[in-house]
Amino acid sequence: MITAVLPGSFDPVTIGHVDLVRRATRAADRVLVAVGVNAHKAAHFPIDQRVEFLREALEDIPRVEVARMDGLLVDFCREHGADLVIKGIRDSADVSWEILQASVNREIGGVETVLLPTSPEMVHVSSSIVRELASWGMDVSRYVPPHVARVMADNGPEGTHRGAGQEGGSDV
Repeated sequence: MITAVLPGSFDPVTIGHVDLVRRATRAADRVLVAVGVNAHKAAHFPIDQRVEFLREALEDIPRVEVARMDGLLVDFCREHGADLVIKGIRDSADVSWEILQASVNREIGGVETVLLPTSPEMVHVSSSIVRELASWGMDVSRYVPPHVARVMADNGPEGTHRGAGQEGGSDV
């Protein structure tokens, strides 16, 4: 039985993430979605809420589990008996970064990584784009599962807009 870990911060989970998980089940008997912390970003949603968002978004996909990851990916893989890591890639920048990470994970933890290209219709969907659009009060329901869209709509535009009081503004 092949167990794959699909790690990410999922802040928030998007339809692109759901598509990636669904496709990962073709490569593994069990897919463990590991919700972690991105040390380079301040999280928008608390990790436990992200875990719950994912559990609801993935509940109809067999052989998928969601777990919180508090440490290194290689340690998580070892603790859960994972055979490999599956990472989604959208573009050449993702490929460069993921190859670097895959090399380190193989060296320090013996973990192999499979890079799975994003479905063409999902290539523009990302958590950061969703957060950016939501910060401007835009409807993000086309990019996230319905329950996540409801929570984001109920919260309204979060805080001040990026770029407010400064030159520039949105990246979108």
